[in-house]
Amino acid sequence: MKILFLHPNFPAQFVRLASMLAADPANRVVFGTQRQEGSLANVFKVMYTNHREPKPDTHSYIKPLEGAVIQAQAVYRMGTQLKEQGFVPDIVYGHSGWGPTMLIKDIFPRAPLVCFFEWFYHAHGTDADFDPSQPLTPDDEARIRLKNAPILIDLYSCDRGISPTQWQHRQFPPEFQPKIDVIHDGIDTDYLQPQPGSALVLPEQGIDLTGMDEIVTYVARGMEPYRGFPQFMEAMALVMARRPKCQIVVVGADRVAYGRQLPEGQSYKDLMLQKLQPDMSRLHFTGLLPFHRYRQVLQASSVHVYLTRPFVLSWSMLEAMSAGCLLVASDTQPVREVIRDGENGLLVDFFSPEKIADRVCEALDNRAAMERLRKNARQTILDRYAIKNCLPRQMEILKGLLRK
Repeated sequence: MKILFLHPNFPAQFVRLASMLAADPANRVVFGTQRQEGSLANVFKVMYTNHREPKPDTHSYIKPLEGAVIQAQAVYRMGTQLKEQGFVPDIVYGHSGWGPTMLIKDIFPRAPLVCFFEWFYHAHGTDADFDPSQPLTPDDEARIRLKNAPILIDLYSCDRGISPTQWQHRQFPPEFQPKIDVIHDGIDTDYLQPQPGSALVLPEQGIDLTGMDEIVTYVARGMEPYRGFPQFMEAMALVMARRPKCQIVVVGADRVAYGRQLPEGQSYKDLMLQKLQPDMSRLHFTGLLPFHRYRQVLQASSVHVYLTRPFVLSWSMLEAMSAGCLLVASDTQPVREVIRDGENGLLVDFFSPEKIADRVCEALDNRAAMERLRKNARQTILDRYAIKNCLPRQMEILKGLLRK
């Protein structure tokens, strides 16, 4: 099989599938990307570069579409070069939304196109209007509707789609849902295993929590309202006041990955630290971590807090469950697809720091009784999200298209 992956990041969602295909010498795996860093064994990485950014005077509603078209042009040029060098893929698998897959059918018309469909935007009923303190304007509604333009082109053009969860699948227009299979990327359950009694030592960050009995953890790409960072910080201020030995560990970058930035360049981390004035000897910010250090955080966690708006479900929640974490998680739609309250985790009101703090303390006070939830959490991942189950299903989609 000759397969072309497309993603501006590398290797992103395709890391395990690309690695598995590249391990077979009968396959040739090419990955088109904009990210210089990183490599995978036997995966030939090809770079594409946008020739410009969207123009400042482009209508704000269609700037995302212009950006996607510019990226699609860059991929078109890259694909033309590949064809001139003799590489014509049997199948293309790309991430929809940013533009890399929009024109690929015009370069390789005979190659089936599989698109990874992560999210379809709605002004009402999901993430955008979730916070009642941030009502949408007509301008917001128009901008959000038009943000789907590149995705709609891919929904029309692709031969098959894959979406990672039922919740995310349901966001796509009903007329296109039959084209999309629900298959998660897969969690490495062999690597992310529970390790009771694991100490948390991060020498690069100067963190040594050896012997600490209460460690509450939080993981996100950024520190932002979409992942409940303000509510988490307020809840942890309450927990730290009630429990003088409790340590808090926050993994992630001081940035906004989703949603609105604060004015004048202020970060949500700085905002919450100024507001709460917490005990910094017990509050530890690690920044982004290498995967083996991140695993150590999960394995040492006493309670792991995961909060999200009704949006894309984070890998980190499923990875925490695989590592046997005791989860306190937001009672929102993407979380409820996986966690059942009192069975494999504890659900809580996203907007209530007091209730989040109460559930964290409840979990810390009832370790023995909560052990069942930890075991059930890992079993949920083994049954539904393990790589050994997800990768064969992804492969069957690809092979089925090739057989046709």
